[in-house]
Amino acid sequence: MSDCCSRFCASVTRQFDAAVADGDLKRYRRKGPNPTTRLLRDAVLRAGGGKSLLDIGAGIGALSFELLGGGFSRSLAVDAAPAYVAAARAEAAARGLGDRLNVLEGDFTRLAEPAEPADVVVMDRVVCCYPEFRPLLERALRSGGRLFAYSYPRDRWYVRLVVGLENVARAALRNPFRAVVHSAEAMEACITGEGFARVSRSGTLAWAVEVYVRGAL
Repeated sequence: MSDCCSRFCASVTRQFDAAVADGDLKRYRRKGPNPTTRLLRDAVLRAGGGKSLLDIGAGIGALSFELLGGGFSRSLAVDAAPAYVAAARAEAAARGLGDRLNVLEGDFTRLAEPAEPADVVVMDRVVCCYPEFRPLLERALRSGGRLFAYSYPRDRWYVRLVVGLENVARAALRNPFRAVVHSAEAMEACITGEGFARVSRSGTLAWAVEVYVRGAL
């Protein structure tokens, strides 16, 4: 079942097509998780992990696969790109995880809320795909229990330069997708305003990785 805003889904479908999904899956099989996925996996497990996972903007499902292998019992993965959904479902079946990983297609901000909060909510390189971060973050935080973890582009001049050049190239190709570098301070204020406190921060030159716990002192 799919539930997706036509403009958003059209841009995501164009950007993350079958060729991109196939390339991501082959790279994951060959090299393992990318740096932010690996950092998120390790940070979530260090923070105590959980049993149920909500993986928003899951892509090929790499972070779900990693955390299912790290002790989680089940994962609900959501992505708006049909090619990613197909790849995640096929890989789950190939790994024998079809009964532990449920993959939904759609814009997470428009899908019906999960029946019960997940222990952990994760978003790996997702917030930059949304022109407005607040609806996504607020919905994600309401859908989780104890722990929220995500990665996002660092709000630095060199990251903004690269993202801007990539968006210019997309515009020239009439690709409607645009990446966004949001204010880290504004996103943190949104998260802490929902009762979460940051317990770890790591990352790469271009990406920040943060973990928040509800009600942490």
